[in-house]
This record gives sequence, structure tokens and C-alpha cells, in this order.
Amino acid sequence: MAEITAKDVKELRDLTGAGMMDAKKALVESDGDAEAAAQVLREKGLAKAASRSDRDNSEGAVAIATDGNKVAMVHLRCETDFSAKSDGFVELVNSLAEAVLEEGEQAIEARAEVIDDVRLSIKENVSVGKVALIEGSDNHLVDTYLHVQDGRGVNGVLVQGSGVDQETLHQVALHIAFAKPTALSREEVPEDLVEQERTSLLEVTKAEGKPEQAWEKIVEGRLTAWYKESVLLEQGLHGDKTTVQETIGEGQIVRFEQAFIGD
Repeated sequence: MAEITAKDVKELRDLTGAGMMDAKKALVESDGDAEAAAQVLREKGLAKAASRSDRDNSEGAVAIATDGNKVAMVHLRCETDFSAKSDGFVELVNSLAEAVLEEGEQAIEARAEVIDDVRLSIKENVSVGKVALIEGSDNHLVDTYLHVQDGRGVNGVLVQGSGVDQETLHQVALHIAFAKPTALSREEVPEDLVEQERTSLLEVTKAEGKPEQAWEKIVEGRLTAWYKESVLLEQGLHGDKTTVQETIGEGQIVRFEQAFIGD
């Protein structure tokens, strides 16, 4: 009998979209012949998932698990809200979040077979989105927010702060949920995006007929407004004039993670 390696199984899974155990069984049955194994899977109706991998899966559910100052979040994607709202799907994403909390982010890979089974059973493009784990300490508090709609989490936030009290940190978590910043600070915004936006703003300013000596100041002002759309610390908390940075004072937001349906 031919030796079946993990690489062989992965290659067959990539080719057919079949589950891990199904792929391995097919290879064993076909004595290691990948083409024959793929045919076995097709005949059993287990290779259909491959044709779904490029279908939009902007639906899904988000779950958060907490244990004291340790928090985990998992976003599981699917194609329809019907599937996302089902008890089985919600239970799965909740169990995945609990697993990440206990075992770390590698827990997702260890449960690849379970996710494969769901993909095949509901006949949708199911994939794992955001996976995050944050563990605080006496000096680094953590907070969470999960917006639940129709029985499933649709917008989740984890945030870690230093020198920020719990209530203020929770207000920041609420703000993140609805403002959806993409970066913590300006330093996290890719430089190529900044230069692209600066060039675009300069062209707009020129087209408006502004005096040349004022171009630099106008562009920088508009660039600051652009940063406020995506940089957490520069956004007005809950849309107010007071920014997140001003709200936390000497404190620090160490890290934040967000996952939401439609992302």
C-alpha cells in the first residue's frame, strides 16, 4: 500500500474541496493515486465544495469567548443569513471561540475537519475569517463588545488598554464597533496608501483653482480628515469632537481587533 502523507491529503483537499478525512479515505482506497481519489470523491458527492470556494461568503457569525482578562474572537463566514442564523452554525462558531480561548489560535486548524463537514452539509462556501486572542494583565485591561442580531453575533470587538479604566475602555470598544477604524495610529497606515491619497488630494486641490502657495497646507488639512476616517486614536469618540486619544489621556490603546458581517 502506498504511503499517504499529510501533503498528499492537503493537495487533494485543495483540488477537490473535500474534507480532511474524506480525502484521506479516498487516497487509501485509491492506493495513493490522486486522480483516482478525486474521482472517488466526485462519485460520492464530496468534491462539490471546490466549486463553491469562489462564491461570495459575506454572511456568517461572530463569537467572543472570555475568561477573566483573556478574550478570544472567531468570525466564521458563509453565503446566506439562513445558514448563519441556524442553531448548528451559531453553536459551531461559539465552540470555535471557546477552543481558541483555551488552546490558542492554532485550535482552528485542529478543527478543520469539523469546518469541512459543515461546508459539505450546508453546501455553501464556509471559511474562517478573523481569529484573535488577547490576554491582558494587571496593567493591561481588555474589553469586548458583541452586537447580536437574530441570535448570532454580527459585529465583534476586542480591545486592550493600558492606563485606561474599564468603563472608558468599554466606551472605546463600543466606538470601534460602529466607527470601524482600520488602524490604531497613523503609523499603522501603509505608506503607499498615504502617498496615493496625498497625490489624489493634490490633484483635486489643483483642479479647484486654489493658489499654488496654499496647496501644501490644504492637502495636509484634507489628509488629516482622511486619517480620521480610519485611524482610531484620531476619531471623535462616538462622533463627538473629543477624540479617542483625548478621552484616554495619558492612557494607551495597545491593540484592537474587529470582525463584522459584510467585511
